[in-house]
Parts: sequence; C-alpha cells; structure tokens
Amino acid sequence: MLSPLCRHWNHLHSKYSNPLINFLRTFIVLIKKAVVNVIAAVGVIFSLALPAVAAVPAAVNDLIVAQLKSARDDLDYKVVAESHLAGFYEVQVQGGPLLYVSADGKHFFDGNLYMVEPGQFVSIRDIRLSEERKTIFATRTTEDMIIFKPQGATKAIMNVFTDVDCGYCRKLHQEVPQLNAMGIEVRYLAYPRAGIPSESYSKIATAWCAKDQQETLTRIKNREAVANKVCADNPVAEHFALGQRIGVTGTPAIVLMDGTLVPGYQPAASFAQMLGLTESGN
Repeated sequence: MLSPLCRHWNHLHSKYSNPLINFLRTFIVLIKKAVVNVIAAVGVIFSLALPAVAAVPAAVNDLIVAQLKSARDDLDYKVVAESHLAGFYEVQVQGGPLLYVSADGKHFFDGNLYMVEPGQFVSIRDIRLSEERKTIFATRTTEDMIIFKPQGATKAIMNVFTDVDCGYCRKLHQEVPQLNAMGIEVRYLAYPRAGIPSESYSKIATAWCAKDQQETLTRIKNREAVANKVCADNPVAEHFALGQRIGVTGTPAIVLMDGTLVPGYQPAASFAQMLGLTESGN
C-alpha cells in the first residue's frame, strides 16, 4: 500500500549507492540474520517485557492522524502507543506497516526499532506482536478453525497458518497424527500465500466449506482431485488478514499459546520439545 514510498526509497539507494553504503547494507543484513537466529534458537525475546509506555494524549492522536490523512487519505491509521524513541509514536497502518511518527505528525519512518541489551539486539516489534498473538489466541473463537484433537487429554496447542499448495505444510500435516499422539492439538487457519482471489484460495476455501472439513483438507493436501466449492461465508479472508496483522509472512507458520511464532516446518519431536513434552506425550 506504500509502494510509491518504497519505490522512492529504492531510487535513492540506487542513485547514491557507494562502497560505504553497500558495506553498511551488508552489515545490517548480517545483524538481522543473527538476531533472527538467536530468536529462533532460544526464544529469548519472548521472555523479555517492555517497559510500560504512556497512553497517547487525545490531542496528539488527533494531530498525527490528521497529518497522515492529509497526505494519504486512502489509508487507515491507528496510533498504538508512545514509542521508546523520544518524541515518536507507534502508528499501525491497517493492512500495512508499523510506522514511527513524530508527535507533530510531520515526520515518520517505517521498519524495526531495536533495544540494545547485553549480548543481544531486541526487536520491539517482535515483543509487541508476541504479546498481541498471546492475547488473540487466548480469547478468539475456535469455531472457524479446522481442528485435529488428540484422542486423550490435550496437553498443548499449535495454531497453524497453512496453505494447501505449500510442500512443507503437507509435510507437517502428515505428522499431525504423531502430534496428536503426543497430546498436541492442531488448530488450522487458512493462509493462501498467493492471496485472495487465487486458485490456492479457492482450494483452501473448499476445505472450510466442506461438511467434513478434516477429510477434505487432508485430501486436498494429499493432492487428490477435489472440485472447488467456495461458499460465501468462509473465514479464509479473515484468517489471511489476521496472519498478516500478527507477523505471518509464509507457511506453515505456527503460533503457540504463549504468543511465540515459529516460522516454517519443524519435525513433530521439535514441537514436542518446544512445548515441554516428550515424544511419548509426557
């Protein structure tokens, strides 16, 4: 939605590129990769708590929104909170990025803001999203999910954003019986990576519109021939928007009940370890 801004940014980079800028770009990419690896390996970020932030004064909220609307009235803005960068506020663009906007609404930047902590860089956005994911999945209904429950007691839950045309989603689905045997309940939400509308959307919506959702989803994931049958009240678009809102960028994407986002496929045994279970479910 902010493509003109992105094109302008890319133009500036190409126009003024030099060896120093190229070095800085490479350094930043390496730092980001290192941070991602640390988060994926030990989940340190989710054990950290952000300091309390002050509520946004109504006058500041109104001024920021008015200024942004004066430039792009077609976008919807929500002033979330005062940021940890003095004089700037977090503003969420609906269906778009998180912006850091000055109190007068005349300047902003998008991207990630990091806290510098001993031994690590901590993404404030990731912490915020983790908290939001935890709240959402603790309270939202499960009636619009396709759920594979353990035969015995449920000991842990995985909320899985899935796409029927995703190879690793199929691989994960093949391990659902193993996950269930360990007491892990698998709750599916739809995330057609090709977007809406698309053939992937029609396929996955067919599963949600079927009388036997579990069987139909499994057949489609197994590449069996299933005629598309898209009902008007399917929840796929809502699931897709939710995924984008909480940081899902690909599939499979697994959200644990503590708000942790696990991007990509992991073997069943790895999920059991993350959830504090053994392969026997203990």
